[in-house]
Amino acid sequence: MELVRAKTLTGALSPATAEVYARDVATFVGLAGEETVLDDLTGEDVDAVLLAFARKPDGRRADPGQGGGVQSASSQARFRRSVSALFKHASLAGWVQVNPMALVTVSAKERGGLRPQRRALTREQAQGLVGAARELGDGPVEEAGRARRRDQRTELRDALIVLLLSTMGPRVSELVRADVEDFYTNDGVRYWRIFGKGGKTRDVPLPGDVARVLEAYLSWRGEVLRGVQDKALLLSWRGRRLARGDVQAVIDRVQRRVDPDRRRSVTPHGLRHTTATHLLAEAVDMDAVRRVLGHGDLATLGRYRDELPGELEVAMRAHPLLRERGVSGGGGV
Repeated sequence: MELVRAKTLTGALSPATAEVYARDVATFVGLAGEETVLDDLTGEDVDAVLLAFARKPDGRRADPGQGGGVQSASSQARFRRSVSALFKHASLAGWVQVNPMALVTVSAKERGGLRPQRRALTREQAQGLVGAARELGDGPVEEAGRARRRDQRTELRDALIVLLLSTMGPRVSELVRADVEDFYTNDGVRYWRIFGKGGKTRDVPLPGDVARVLEAYLSWRGEVLRGVQDKALLLSWRGRRLARGDVQAVIDRVQRRVDPDRRRSVTPHGLRHTTATHLLAEAVDMDAVRRVLGHGDLATLGRYRDELPGELEVAMRAHPLLRERGVSGGGGV
């Protein structure tokens, strides 16, 4: 981990990647047993760890009715990459004589065997969540029996978080890293300069409704938290920058305001999938979607685009080659 942290200082790895790797290594140690000697682990032992991780409860998706409680296929693949990186380093450092990853036999299908939850919200579910956030942004409603000081009322902040995630699809690390100065106005349009992976930046215009909630939140922030020196956009009522884990709690809180028939648990990354899925479903230019999400390659969009119920039927009903029937004058070929 010292070497990983050193790579973050040189820019070879992002802090978020290092954090995930550290978490995966700690999980591996816990599953393999802290007293286990690394060089004693066999391919069968690592197989057992991979299977145990696949069935390990995922706290972000804890709703059993939605397929939660287990690791998604992407989480399993990420964990395997982290374990592989650990053993690759262990081999180079001489900690192990044989890299057990070369002897792993568990296939991805066996490792998963667990159907991952659909990550993108349907249109109805997404509109329900966005609608609840809009209501919070239009005017915070005090809950009965819970009178709070004005500086503790975080409804505008919660609304902004959900709207940014649902409509612009940033990575959660990009969201919590955002500073007030990253938002600027050009020719009457509000932009967010997003600092993404690999030191790359992208300037994305905010939808009008999101820009209005941003203005209301900044006004509240400047008035109520005027003594706070932190330049972070998203602050707790105590004036501290929000952490990645805080964002999920905000989403869950806003979800409780959604009609149960349109409600479904979702992670911040699931809202990133939701943004990509619905922009592409509306035939928004693929390169524009790529730039919104901050990807360098169009091919990567395939991972972020989920299938929507009935979309094939809609596409065929609106087939572009059949819209102008008879325009050629009716002559046969």
